[in-house]
Amino acid sequence: MTDFQTLLTALTELTAQDRPIGASDPRRPTVDQTGYAGSVVMVTGAGGSIGSELCHELARTGIRKLVLLDQSELALYTIEIALAPLAQAHGFELVAILGSVSNAQLIRDTLRTHSIDTIFHAAAYKHVPMVERNPIAGLSNNVMGTRVLAAQAKAAKVRRFVLISSDKAVRPANVMGASKRFAEMIAQDLASRPSETVFSIVRFGNVLGSSGSVFPLFQDQIARGGPVTLTHDDTTRYFMTPQEAAELVLAAGHMAQGGEVFMLDMGPPIPVRALARHMIREAGLSLRDARNPAGDIEIEVTGLRAGEKLHEELSFSQCRTPTSHSRILQVHEGCLSELELAGTLRALDAAIEKNDPDAARDTIARWIAADQGVAHLGAQTGKASHGGVLKF
Repeated sequence: MTDFQTLLTALTELTAQDRPIGASDPRRPTVDQTGYAGSVVMVTGAGGSIGSELCHELARTGIRKLVLLDQSELALYTIEIALAPLAQAHGFELVAILGSVSNAQLIRDTLRTHSIDTIFHAAAYKHVPMVERNPIAGLSNNVMGTRVLAAQAKAAKVRRFVLISSDKAVRPANVMGASKRFAEMIAQDLASRPSETVFSIVRFGNVLGSSGSVFPLFQDQIARGGPVTLTHDDTTRYFMTPQEAAELVLAAGHMAQGGEVFMLDMGPPIPVRALARHMIREAGLSLRDARNPAGDIEIEVTGLRAGEKLHEELSFSQCRTPTSHSRILQVHEGCLSELELAGTLRALDAAIEKNDPDAARDTIARWIAADQGVAHLGAQTGKASHGGVLKF
């Protein structure tokens, strides 16, 4: 479990010396070499924070080929260059593909050409305020992109499909969280039907140092002399190091039998103010406040942003089942019916096609309200309880 002191230690080490992509880290746990040995694995969003860490973990598992998919040219180039020495050292083929998960023909051709065994779907727009301001782009990429990729994986008889999800998918209060919940429901729906593909979901909270997280933001603000900005004094978040998250995602993907929603044990939520104070101290500076008006860096409270929660959750209920790994739990949650989900996706498709953000927000608000009743009761009765319409 990641307790507060362990997290502070990790923060101190990250602050003191950022590890270049591809560099070794003696603190990283050993991944089970047998689970993915000899297989062909594709990672979507391979150049992102989680995607790149997954690639580094996979490089040590004896895979035969690693296919990197990303729509950012710079991110793809960076991760390909970083992984090239590892590919040579560990004897696997490295393939970089520039493109989007929404491109059905590209995905179809890629899966067939490279005979993909396993997909780790990490590609997503994750920055809450950005997606809130650009809902059509966020829903198109996160929801429709997942639908395309998952459907093509099933058609190609890919052996395993692992969706990387977020704590923001639980009782979502913003478009990004809603988009991740819809992505989860797509995977759950496909897992409920006959298929040769094992679909599973791994849900966790914030990863230290990931793009859009508070850690690099605080680093930059401290370097500029402050202030360090908090949206609320009482905000808490779940945190985990990138290495921990990637190692546990691989373990969860390997143990999946089909339809599981796995939740990573991230320890207790951490007060974001405590992180800010710690990072100021570790930079060799002092906090400027009423008790120390001559201090170096001030903490400024700016107010919660649109769609932002004070506290995040990792599951809809406390019904959690242990697995063979002490840090991985299985949560039992229902989802919309096949007909309900199909109708929702049609409505979203139409809103995206018309570039109509109001229609898109109305659609997700209506169906997320319905899903919350289903997901919460799924662990207890399996029956739906449709709630009121949420406002996004």
